[in-house]
Amino acid sequence: MMKAKTIACAVAFAQLGGAASAQDTLKLAVGQRGNWDTSVSEIGQRAGIFKKHGLTLDIVYTQGAGETQQAVISGSVDIGIAAGVMGVLSAYSKGAPVRVIAAETTGAGDLYWYVKGDSPIKTLKDTDGKTLAYSTSGSSTHGVVTAFMKQYDLKAKPTAMGGPAANLTAVMSGQVDVGWAAPPFGLDQLDKGDIRRIATGNDAAVFKGQTVRLNIANASFLAAKKDVVDRYMKAYRETVALMYKDEGLKVYADWLQISDAKARRTRDEFFPSPAIEPDTIIGLDTIVKDAVELKFTATQLTKEQLADLIQIPPR
Repeated sequence: MMKAKTIACAVAFAQLGGAASAQDTLKLAVGQRGNWDTSVSEIGQRAGIFKKHGLTLDIVYTQGAGETQQAVISGSVDIGIAAGVMGVLSAYSKGAPVRVIAAETTGAGDLYWYVKGDSPIKTLKDTDGKTLAYSTSGSSTHGVVTAFMKQYDLKAKPTAMGGPAANLTAVMSGQVDVGWAAPPFGLDQLDKGDIRRIATGNDAAVFKGQTVRLNIANASFLAAKKDVVDRYMKAYRETVALMYKDEGLKVYADWLQISDAKARRTRDEFFPSPAIEPDTIIGLDTIVKDAVELKFTATQLTKEQLADLIQIPPR
């Protein structure tokens, strides 16, 4: 009998311990694997930060924000990383169950558009009748290309081309005239002269200095699991801080199997730390006006709508 009680106690203790150490699993859709800004969740998981906050991340990578956003809307994932701000405003205005839980990137200087090294195209104004790539509909690159078209009165042909790898293949094979990328992708080709940069996202005046990408959650998931999302954001902020230390830089370089020097160049040249600060959406008043101007929304979202849409967990 004593032996039976001992076994029963051991089993109960093991079950209690298992419950105490259980991790909540979050399903994430992340646009563009390997971009510095989109790597926060991956780096944090590899560094053990999310585990410390009781979270296991199930990460799926997409070809762009359009795919990411659709995965959130459908409920196949809980959180989407790096959704284009214009696409999010558009989806919400049409009744989609999306809510903003963080700013993801402010400024668009990391995004660049390029041509083959020997292309006659020198600037965006040389693209009349040419194909001008973006990733997916509703993405930040889609928003930037839409702004390019209006700002420079272009007669180019905007074309959805997916991620940087697909773009490079298409540009080098002549399937598309102007491709897009973000570091560290394409840095080697730029240095060799195989490709030539003709514009950055900051050349679109409406995006320069403003928040261009957001982290979003499925509205039903956020309502039911607010505590989980709060913990996710605590871990996210902690990871962002780590990424601007040598330890975080090494995790990033080891994950992508690139040199520390290339990782540092990606971070320091393209992503000063305020660029991925998650707690403030910069330029919101202007963004909602530009969304109408660029035809992403029919009317400006009201203050009440914005308060419902934007639910960034407090620190």
